[in-house]
Amino acid sequence: MNQPDLGLRVTELRLQKGLTQEQLAEECEVSPRTIQRIESGEVDPRTYTLQCLSNSLDFNFLMDNTSNENLWLAILHLSSIFCNIIIPLLLWSWKKNQSHKIDKQGRQVLNFQITMTLALFAALFLLMLAPMVLVMMGEANVSAMEGSPIFMLLVICLPMPLIMIGIFCTWQGIRNTMRALSDKPILYLLSIPFIK
Repeated sequence: MNQPDLGLRVTELRLQKGLTQEQLAEECEVSPRTIQRIESGEVDPRTYTLQCLSNSLDFNFLMDNTSNENLWLAILHLSSIFCNIIIPLLLWSWKKNQSHKIDKQGRQVLNFQITMTLALFAALFLLMLAPMVLVMMGEANVSAMEGSPIFMLLVICLPMPLIMIGIFCTWQGIRNTMRALSDKPILYLLSIPFIK
């Protein structure tokens, strides 16, 4: 992993562990200034320092895992097309410790997928609720309505939220894949940040 990704990842992992720069420096037997310079991207640490950081932060900084980073980012973002949380969750869990970008963007994909899954459940609930309302109106009224334009409009419009969610997920997945591959910021619209 190269700078500035290395420095960003060290900062993020240090904060997750609740360590100050001084505490991390003490664990790694380096000066706090060294940790500051690594985190700011000013220097590339020596192999010994990388090994100490790896041990202290439970992350393998020595392994160069960024060679296929763009491929994994593309797969991660394209997995959002399927409106399925399991695929991006597995990819993110497997690759999050190998790349800062995969970790950060994986969280964005997961937040989007959780939001879309909740939207799908809401749409399915409404889809199931509509026939119950029709049944509550009485069977005689339902069979009389079968040929009416209102009934046909209702039958056509009921699955529209599901179709719209599918189109939206596909658009967001393709758009963010292209943005990730061209190193532009990722933005999933309507995404609630469940995982930070």
